[in-house]
Amino acid sequence: MTEQRNKRQFKPGKDVSIHWCPGCNLPLIATQCAFCNSTGQRIELGPPGDVRFCSHYERGILHDILTTRYGIDPLGERIVLLNKIGGEDKTDQVIMDALVFGILRFDLKTLDWQFDLSMDGAAIMAQYTRHKTVELSDVPGHLSGKTVSSDMVQWCSDDIRQGDDIIVRKGKMTGVGFALVDAKAMGQTATPAVRVRKIGKSWARLKDVVPTMDKVLRANAPAIKRLGKNAMNTINGMANQQEYRGRSVYVSFSGGKDSLVVLDLTKSALKHSPKAYFINTGLEFPETVEYARKFCNDNDVDLDELDAGEVFWQHLPDFGPPAKDYRWCCKVCKLAPAGEIQEKGNYLTIDGKRKYESFSRARIPATEANPLVPAQVNVYPIRDWRALEVWLYIHWRGLEYNPLYDMGFERVGCWLCPAALGAEYRRILKLHPDLYQKWDTYLRDWAQRMGLPAGYIDHGFWRWREHPPKMRLLARQLGIDIVPQEIRDEAEAEAFRIKVVSGISPCKAGGYSIEGTARGVRLMDTVEMMRMLGEIRYSKELGVLVVLAGVGSVKLYTDGTFQVTAEDRGTTEELFEVAARQLTRAVKCTGCGICEKACPKKAISFEDGRIRVSEQCDGCGVCDGVCVAVRYVGRILEG
Repeated sequence: MTEQRNKRQFKPGKDVSIHWCPGCNLPLIATQCAFCNSTGQRIELGPPGDVRFCSHYERGILHDILTTRYGIDPLGERIVLLNKIGGEDKTDQVIMDALVFGILRFDLKTLDWQFDLSMDGAAIMAQYTRHKTVELSDVPGHLSGKTVSSDMVQWCSDDIRQGDDIIVRKGKMTGVGFALVDAKAMGQTATPAVRVRKIGKSWARLKDVVPTMDKVLRANAPAIKRLGKNAMNTINGMANQQEYRGRSVYVSFSGGKDSLVVLDLTKSALKHSPKAYFINTGLEFPETVEYARKFCNDNDVDLDELDAGEVFWQHLPDFGPPAKDYRWCCKVCKLAPAGEIQEKGNYLTIDGKRKYESFSRARIPATEANPLVPAQVNVYPIRDWRALEVWLYIHWRGLEYNPLYDMGFERVGCWLCPAALGAEYRRILKLHPDLYQKWDTYLRDWAQRMGLPAGYIDHGFWRWREHPPKMRLLARQLGIDIVPQEIRDEAEAEAFRIKVVSGISPCKAGGYSIEGTARGVRLMDTVEMMRMLGEIRYSKELGVLVVLAGVGSVKLYTDGTFQVTAEDRGTTEELFEVAARQLTRAVKCTGCGICEKACPKKAISFEDGRIRVSEQCDGCGVCDGVCVAVRYVGRILEG
């Protein structure tokens, strides 16, 4: 299958940077510090720039790595920020004292945390420790990216082991690298000893001033107030527009930090407590359910809890585990309960979605009509806020927030959500071993049925139907087969049927989608029939068939799951029906040859009783009209 790489760079804002007050030594969301009136130093961030405060849990991880590897943690009680950047899993720039100290990341190979010092971070650590350190003699030329032999090693600490990340020093220069051999072997002549990643002169130092959170809030107070006022004006403006005046106002309250902020902003803007609805998907963390109920009760907010009950587990046998690119769970657990609000859509919803969260949300407008409930209008008053601004507002207002944020979760959602990071999923084993065991047992049984190895579950490959390049690379490195096994006997033994998840809904990537499963059919047997819909991209190695139908696309996977997407509802429904007809023909074809005779382009032929479709096919549909097998569509299609 031809690989289509998405080369977009995720920059929801024009300026991917923050400022840092040099005197007070604290982050600023405006250019000027309100505490000392100094102009902040600009710090460039990796995109998208959704920077946030380092949590207690993440700070503990950083402390453990530094003390274990280098024997010391010099950061103390400093203000530390984390900036999410692209990576294999959870990956953050660690920012403090106006510099990027390094990268904290969760390694899906080792299933453990790693920390990579930056050049400035190495310069700082070199002032406090001699652990994991190599000093080079006067090696000529540039060193960054080069391998240095052991005869150039002037001194090294005896705690270095092969493969260790190390601090590299040469005269006034400091950098980072990794050891190719143990410390004992570094004295052997002409043995490759050190791979230098980057080295240079750095004047990075930790500042003497260590501010408190109270001082951070005071320095940013005017900017926080401006943000809050603008958001409240947005809420008020919509609620008082003539066409919306008199409508009920709801806040979509998920129990997360963003919905907490919009709930507080809405209360302030309307001068009274709005209604709130909480969609309990049946997969929420116990902490989230308890928090949402308690917060609304303590703050006199009328909470409408919409409970999906056991619907996820009821659909699971048909659709298998959900995936990042196959989120059938959202339809049955969120969209269906959302329709139970008494106002029947005739209300305003204040929602905490933000541009910086994902590619799909980077394009959200200030307001929009709900595509599923036409009379409902969604308002996004904090869509331009970054996570840092959200957290500053929470601390400034003294709002009680979900305790999961202090336990290692950057986002709060369903505990088994495939969109969650592997690092967060591993936390469930510690916090809720009963929930973890329930899902882990199901995943391993499912993987066994699909002919997939245990490593497929261990390293999180179950979270995709079509694996991205980074996961395919990881699979090769680990020697894990990530393509489900196709067994013809099993496919033929199971009765052919197509089942739809829960109808049509907006797709996160844009447009609309329908998800479903096709049982009793092998992926490779559908290729020829699907050529009638459009351009085919089939990869047996990846276990996926993609049909580019012009008006939309169809994706089918080895395990029988499939997804149809198009720009509008009507087209999506039509494309789904046509795809269902082709799947039916692929399974029920008897080789009678009627379609071959009827095809005006002579694009259909039969070889050994199997249909073949040439490039001459233009998708006219004449063959559909004469096919006897199409009569089965009504019988095998389940809503």
